[in-house]
Amino acid sequence: MSGHSKWASIKHKKGALDAKRGKIFSRIIKELTVAARGGGGDPDMNPRLRSVIADAKAQNMPADNIKRAIRRGTGEEPGVSYEEAQYEAYGPGGAAVIIDVLTDNKNRTVGELRHALTKHGGNLAETNAVAWMFTKRGYIVVSKSKAKEEDLMAAVIDAGGDDLRDDDDNWEVLSSPEAFPQVLEAVKKLGIEPDAAEISMLPQNYLKLEGKQAQQMVRLMEALDEHDDVRHVWSNFDIEEKEIEASLA
Repeated sequence: MSGHSKWASIKHKKGALDAKRGKIFSRIIKELTVAARGGGGDPDMNPRLRSVIADAKAQNMPADNIKRAIRRGTGEEPGVSYEEAQYEAYGPGGAAVIIDVLTDNKNRTVGELRHALTKHGGNLAETNAVAWMFTKRGYIVVSKSKAKEEDLMAAVIDAGGDDLRDDDDNWEVLSSPEAFPQVLEAVKKLGIEPDAAEISMLPQNYLKLEGKQAQQMVRLMEALDEHDDVRHVWSNFDIEEKEIEASLA
């Protein structure tokens, strides 16, 4: 039972992501700028930019916003310069946490992350303190109510995916990061809108949290998710779905 998929799918069900569309747009604009700066403004020659543009369109971002963000990245328009950074931390109960950010001020961001972690029973860790516990994978969550196992498995394997795992009410689709775009497209061609889809850092093992530690962990994840500079948060916690829902209520 994967705490990660529970967190991703429950947030989706509760509409938390839709409620934060402004933050989603802000994150995508940063990612467009960084992708264009690193690999140029032509999506045909820049796979990373192409992927972010697809994400932007999926969120119904206006085309003008996309173009301006790319032009800022290529230097054709003035704008803020963003840096990518990844921080490692421990959450309540010793849960491992990886925080992926895009920021225009690392000192400010790390200070704010440290404050959020301390407030919710965690602390920043040294580089490589917890990263070794995770593997970078393409990761898609599909509710079992949306897909039959045989149909989903066939589409995933044909598209180059690695595995389809049973996680209570969901299917977890795993792939290499390189195969992720094709696998996601194959899932959507079945008429399925995934509950979550991303290049993820998946833990090799999970840590069970209950009671107060579980509640603290959920509040920490919410606080980190809501931070403007945070792109992704990954953790190895395993919390019962009813405890997550009670904490989010």
